[in-house]
Amino acid sequence: MIDKTIDRSLRWLDDRLGIAKGGRTFLDKIFPDHWSFMLGEIALYSFVVLLATGVFVSLYYIPSAHEIVYHGSYIPLRGQRVSEAYASSVGLSFDVKSGLLMRQAHHWAANIFLGSIAVHMARVFFTGAFRKPREFNWIVGVSMLILGIVNGFLGYSLPDDLVSGTGIRIAYSIIESIPLVGSYLGTFLFGGNYPGNGIIIPRFYILHVLIVPLLIIGLLAAHLGLLVKQKHTQFGGKGKTEHNVVGTPMFPTFIAKTTGFLFMTTAVLFLLGGLAQINPIWQFGQYQPYQISYAVQPDWYMGWLDGALRIMPSWEWVGWGHTIALEVFLPAVIFPGLIFNIFIVWPFIESRHTKDLAYHNLLDRPRDRPLRTAVGVAMLTLLFMVFFASSDDVLANFFQVPLVAVLWFFRIAVVIAPVIAAVVAYKICNEMRAAEGVGKRKRPQIVTRSSTGEYSTTDAEPRPGDGVEELDAIPVPTYIDLVPPELATGVGVRRVMR
Repeated sequence: MIDKTIDRSLRWLDDRLGIAKGGRTFLDKIFPDHWSFMLGEIALYSFVVLLATGVFVSLYYIPSAHEIVYHGSYIPLRGQRVSEAYASSVGLSFDVKSGLLMRQAHHWAANIFLGSIAVHMARVFFTGAFRKPREFNWIVGVSMLILGIVNGFLGYSLPDDLVSGTGIRIAYSIIESIPLVGSYLGTFLFGGNYPGNGIIIPRFYILHVLIVPLLIIGLLAAHLGLLVKQKHTQFGGKGKTEHNVVGTPMFPTFIAKTTGFLFMTTAVLFLLGGLAQINPIWQFGQYQPYQISYAVQPDWYMGWLDGALRIMPSWEWVGWGHTIALEVFLPAVIFPGLIFNIFIVWPFIESRHTKDLAYHNLLDRPRDRPLRTAVGVAMLTLLFMVFFASSDDVLANFFQVPLVAVLWFFRIAVVIAPVIAAVVAYKICNEMRAAEGVGKRKRPQIVTRSSTGEYSTTDAEPRPGDGVEELDAIPVPTYIDLVPPELATGVGVRRVMR
């Protein structure tokens, strides 16, 4: 009886929406079998954990800068005046069952979410997966990265501890450095001159839990929709062409693998949340504008911006009664603006330079595109240099050298290191292209010595794993056969029982 009801319901929907054909087509989608495609899945599943843990955290967090006297279970803080935002964050960590686990898993998920996006985009860049017809999907990915960085900053600003408060103070200075409109924007956002009237925490909270996540979800839906529409790219190999996709279908193979990968990603994030301490706000204390902690940097995805601010010389421009703080405006507004705009327009820059307007579904090996690889390596080197510069005080203390010397080292390194890295990467790519058999696993060889002292080599017998065995590509079924399997005929028929 239940089977007949389900059957009638599905037929009713199929008659009106055509879900059988569309659903079958979706379940037949092919996914290439290459480890690098798992990077995007890590980002997706980290985002899922972010949403789940974020809902839990939001049930206990109070987005208010109103001061109260702390009476929670953390004894060193008892009797002190703190904001409700800070008190609720500490209370979530010590007074709520599994609260610290959920808060730390949430924080780890944010770091891994952005890290996997960055590595995934690097893979897309170096293999040329952004080329026609996927330029728009590349822009969507860059936009997700930008929104993820913004939302990460908003999130770790909410506890109102000493570290996050310092970050908010820096953000206010960055806004204020924008010529002509900066002071007005800062006053509007903070409700007055810094620290404002206390509305910044509630405003950050709404942006963090509602507005920015909705934008990310919309971009994620667009990203996956374009992926389904345009099909996957793939590395060249046996049976792989510009006009097909070789791999495993969505159902049942890929969906089983990706579900297991979801559980693995979630398990790792919760293991990190339970075993690896991150952002111990109770050690930092309530934010006070006149205090700052030594050796405390923001989360990694803001480190490059912090480093750029640290090494920028103290330049400013004064004229017509106005001052433009170039030491803040250039590294914190112009520099990231240039970086992300280069990311966005790169597919069009490359296609214009190479005069390549063809459709591309096969990926490049980075060594086969020396110029692109050199540019990418230079950009990564630049970002790594400013990232390491965010720990200039720690490095100066560790190596027992003056802080000024460390600053000048990084000021010079951000200019010279990318150029050197680009030249080296370019030469390595060209040499690899010229070498015969590069990239292929070499057969072990046996070295023998004759009675006269002459050495010779012979190939050893093949061992398991020496060669790469690829299965023959099997075409996806072209139509659906609704008759019982014992009556169905034809090769490549997808048999569906109803």
